[in-house]
Amino acid sequence: MLLTKFTHACVRLEQEGRVLVLDPGVFSETAQALAGAHAVLITHEHPDHIDQGAVVAALEANPELPLYAPAVVAAALRGAAPAAAGQIHDAAAGDTFTVAGFAIRCFGGQHALIHSSIPVVANVGYLVDGSVYHPGDSLTVPAGVEVGTLLVPVHAPWSKVAEVIDFVVSVRALRAFQIHDGLLNETGLSFTESHIGRIGAQYGTEYRHLAPLESVEV
Repeated sequence: MLLTKFTHACVRLEQEGRVLVLDPGVFSETAQALAGAHAVLITHEHPDHIDQGAVVAALEANPELPLYAPAVVAAALRGAAPAAAGQIHDAAAGDTFTVAGFAIRCFGGQHALIHSSIPVVANVGYLVDGSVYHPGDSLTVPAGVEVGTLLVPVHAPWSKVAEVIDFVVSVRALRAFQIHDGLLNETGLSFTESHIGRIGAQYGTEYRHLAPLESVEV
């Protein structure tokens, strides 16, 4: 499977001519990520994870393009693109389904807490083909799963580096790449990643930084 990292939280997975896109948000190269997509997964409603205008345009341009998202996101998209309502499906923790030939398992259910005064929104983490795990904006460990490739939200208003390291150590994936890095400059990113890489390696996880638009076989 070919994984391409886009800026911030978006990734594109390609296998045997099939393309799955996760979290094409406003900080990402959304049009490029969605080009030729066969399915789209959205973890939650925040705009850095869904560029609604671009996603609606993609749905309307391709009546065969399915999208899965938490119910509140799916409902908003149906309202914005009524002609594409049949392409838009709810996803929740515990769900399993196959889309565009990719087997999907859903985990989590809630966005990580930002602050007690800010309501917690729905968030679904997706495990793709039993191997690649995108947690969205959460540090939910997928119970009972041996993850091959972990996508690590390395920085967010809701996290600290100790929590991120504990997440990596708990999942114990074979390899890990960063997501949710769009708010860090190079100095902050290298500082955070040095800790994740060093400590993760002690527990068997090989951590590697991917530049925007860089691809890797997983």
